[in-house]
Amino acid sequence: MSTELPDQPLEPQKIAIAATFTAEPLEKPLGFWVQELGTPMRIEFAPYNQILQQLLDPSSLFSTNRHGVNVVLLRFEDWLRSGPDARVLNTRQNVEGNLRELAAALTAAAERLPTPYLVCLCPGSPAQAVDPEKSSFLKQMEALLISALAGVTGLRIVPTSELADAYPVTAYYDAGGDQLGHIPFTPLFFTALGTMIARKIYALKNPHYKVIVLDGDQTLWDGVCGEDGPLGIEISPVRRAIQEFMVEQHDSGMLLCLCSKNNEEDVVQVFEQRTEMVLQRRHLVAWRVNWKRKSENIKSLAGELQVGLESFIFIDDDPLECAEVEANCPEVLTLQLPGNPDVLPKFLRNLWVFDRGNTTEEGGKRTVLYTESFQREQFRKQAPSFEEFLAGLRLKVQISPLVPHQLARVSELTNRTNQFNFTTTRRSEIEIRQLMESEGAECLVVHVKDRFGNYGFVGVVVFKAHAGAMTVDTFLLSCRALGRRVEHRMLARLGEIAQERGLDRIDIPYVRSPKNQPALDFLESLGAPPKELLGGSFQFRLTARFAAAVRDQAISERTDGSTSKPAPSAAASSGFAANTQARASLLTSIATELCDADQIHRVVAERALRQPKRSTTYVAPRTDIERRLAEIYAEFLDVERVGIHDSFFELGGHSLLATQVLSRIREAFQVELSQRLFFASEFTVAEMAKQVMKQQIKRADPQEVAVLKKRLNELSDEEVKALLASKKKPQTL
Repeated sequence: MSTELPDQPLEPQKIAIAATFTAEPLEKPLGFWVQELGTPMRIEFAPYNQILQQLLDPSSLFSTNRHGVNVVLLRFEDWLRSGPDARVLNTRQNVEGNLRELAAALTAAAERLPTPYLVCLCPGSPAQAVDPEKSSFLKQMEALLISALAGVTGLRIVPTSELADAYPVTAYYDAGGDQLGHIPFTPLFFTALGTMIARKIYALKNPHYKVIVLDGDQTLWDGVCGEDGPLGIEISPVRRAIQEFMVEQHDSGMLLCLCSKNNEEDVVQVFEQRTEMVLQRRHLVAWRVNWKRKSENIKSLAGELQVGLESFIFIDDDPLECAEVEANCPEVLTLQLPGNPDVLPKFLRNLWVFDRGNTTEEGGKRTVLYTESFQREQFRKQAPSFEEFLAGLRLKVQISPLVPHQLARVSELTNRTNQFNFTTTRRSEIEIRQLMESEGAECLVVHVKDRFGNYGFVGVVVFKAHAGAMTVDTFLLSCRALGRRVEHRMLARLGEIAQERGLDRIDIPYVRSPKNQPALDFLESLGAPPKELLGGSFQFRLTARFAAAVRDQAISERTDGSTSKPAPSAAASSGFAANTQARASLLTSIATELCDADQIHRVVAERALRQPKRSTTYVAPRTDIERRLAEIYAEFLDVERVGIHDSFFELGGHSLLATQVLSRIREAFQVELSQRLFFASEFTVAEMAKQVMKQQIKRADPQEVAVLKKRLNELSDEEVKALLASKKKPQTL
């Protein structure tokens, strides 16, 4: 995916949420993350328990959300009490039928709209969990839904286990809230759920990097291999966990490199002699082990891999090394490891930049492809001329129409290809399908191989034919195949198609980006004068005959495979380096300070604190009951303090918050209180303390009455004193 910050739309994007339960308590933690990430996204909730209606109704909140993300929150237990249209579902067959109906609706909606769907599966109550039969059934339903939605384009599922592993919350269930207002979770769990949603949205909306450059000493192992020797360094459980994490990144398609200040032979011996190393030589696509500056080595790696510096992540434990790379390679995302080794595995697991979506087959074998590319580079250096180099490659280029199973790779290429990309238009699988179905566009895909191996699926051309002309929508080629004249064959194929259909010309747009100078160099090398449009955009117009002949055109090229001057550094673009360093700071902060639910919940609460507008003078709590009640009120109202006569509703409370407050009071004082209290009083701390005291008196033993009487003397409440007087006096021994 492009490492540029995503273009900001004119209007804020929308996070649309539909749930089988009351989900509005998510607004506060999710709003916190929207602000923290600097993402202008509006949060809106669909009507209660209307997921199916949202998926099927063309005028629903989901269906009209053309930008942003649609979020489905599903708790299977809710289907055991009611389903759509309040139909009672009390049999397994009904629950399973409802699940299949939901899966079909989700599949259709995801294919119909370009908006991605995020489905979060939420845990049932503890009572369900301890019932073996019910627990087993609900687990089966979760597995069934995950299976039914596997491979659906534009849809991501978060199983209950993923949320529990990432942000565990022990006291997640709110029995009182579930009973009073179908709010089944505690505020802490809503914070965890909101964080997971924000994390998934970050992965959807932000850049994916291609290369991880790792330090060796004190990063992959404890000790210094040049001083301690290969047998003296330690592969501790923490270092092994780091290596395991990096192998996972390798398997998901990331390229791994090593950059270490050491004698190369010492590092080679570590990999050869320490067989317990999880990260092995075969996982590394390249390395630089020498005494040069690491920024210099990273630039060298970028040149060898033909990948822009903005696609690199550098990880090191040394703050001086990190500062040096930040200063001299500002495009690189530099992440310094914490000094405490014990927190390193958790730190890495909470670096959101490593969260990835579905990996295509091409992406998963990226290390092999780049190893083959290195062999080609060695062959190129030995070739007397570029023409002999090309001839010796024995290149085979296949250009064919798109078939449905290739959509994922086409989308991946539009999001990852930066240098040779005429417009850098990013598209999802759904958007590509809609472009072809509703706008009549056609898509060609390009596969390349040579004597050293298979480049794979590396190129895409999307075009439309109309009014005697062909208009190119997308023309891109992966950098690993660039400079092999594959781009010439792609253009020639367009010319051939145009001639076959009797079209006179081909119109090719070019939209400038910080990194796609090679695409402009290629177009200018063709000799056709461009027509300049607005904002650094151009349109090139070629005759169909000329384009078809480009395949055989002798164009001067250097033996490094580039067609002209190199692409400008991404750091030269306004604000790019600053944005990269700000992103590194944010990601590090999240991984160290906002990496568990309790931490996040405290920060959310502190950030939400506001000064209330009171119509009465502040009066401090007088008793333990009032003090505890005031704390509960303040927590839910996001204010620093609440007086005993302050109106709950004047301080910003509403019925949903009142339901949560009432549930918390029931739990704190072990009393039964009616929801009618919302409407029978101002719902003040003083009034609620009186109601709590009444309930305590009603259930009090004679021995407890004396204690209650002492507390009531501080309140001077005649109504409560009268109730107390009706109780029997305690027995004396």
